[in-house]
Amino acid sequence: MSRTRFRRVRPRPVRPPALLALLLVVVALPGVAGCQDAPEPPVRIRIATGSPTAVYHAFGQSLAAVLNRELPDVRASVVVTAASAENVRLVGAGEAELGFTQADVLPAAPAAHPSVVAVARVYDDLLHLVTTAGGPVRTLADLRGRRVSVGAPGSGTEITAVRLLEVARLGGDRVRQERLGLDDSVAALRAGTIDAFFFSGGLPVRALEQLTDDSATRIVDLGEWTGPLRESNPEVYVSRDIPRSVYGTDPVTTVANPNFLIVRADLPAPLIREVTRLLMERRQELAAAHPAAGRMSPRSAIATAPLPLHPGAADWYRAAKP
Repeated sequence: MSRTRFRRVRPRPVRPPALLALLLVVVALPGVAGCQDAPEPPVRIRIATGSPTAVYHAFGQSLAAVLNRELPDVRASVVVTAASAENVRLVGAGEAELGFTQADVLPAAPAAHPSVVAVARVYDDLLHLVTTAGGPVRTLADLRGRRVSVGAPGSGTEITAVRLLEVARLGGDRVRQERLGLDDSVAALRAGTIDAFFFSGGLPVRALEQLTDDSATRIVDLGEWTGPLRESNPEVYVSRDIPRSVYGTDPVTTVANPNFLIVRADLPAPLIREVTRLLMERRQELAAAHPAAGRMSPRSAIATAPLPLHPGAADWYRAAKP
């Protein structure tokens, strides 16, 4: 890719005799020469992610490293956030250029966020309901009257968990809801200040691997709730399995929904075409940071409804013919 592709057009060279006059000014004012030769600033790409121990952050760090290495005019960095809902807000407000979000966070009508479009559907998030192995919570109904973290404010976990509790008639004050991020939820469960917590993420979630490695942990089966959730949110939720091999816990079925990499709609099409190309062509490298990234494919990536694809992303997929 050309280094000048994303740069502003430089002024035309000055022709003689104006050139002679300019040289005289440069001799008299040495600082002017430095201004004339100052390089264009790099294109900044801030990637809104999530908790440092969750999938979005690992994926985002790896993607930033790829972009910095392969696009000379780009300086990519990650932003730690509360995840999905905050990421949509940041991208929509121009405070981030890329971000990750769950599909159920997005409005049914794309016009609600005209400044946000999609680069790709990247993988599915699975909703984990986590508790202690010896505790009383064995089903969703057992949460009644108990202290439960439903996720950080502004997270996709909070949106999915609250919807699930409403469908199960556990909304309102039937559950003593706490709003903690992943790391704080793990710490609170260890300390016994909550009875369970929800977290939505791609398999495996690093913080849950660490928890199940050193604590007797149960993940509650939520498979029966996919249908009721789909009744009020069509085409979003599906059932997915968490096998024993992931965390060493009993296998369960749970609720899942797609994840998208979103982008500001006003970014240049050539830039987003290159971002899309690297996202797809460097899948194995990204998977080394987190296995969820390796589940992407050009064929599945284009399924981003209700969001349209960015024109640059759409152009790459058309050429790739997934």
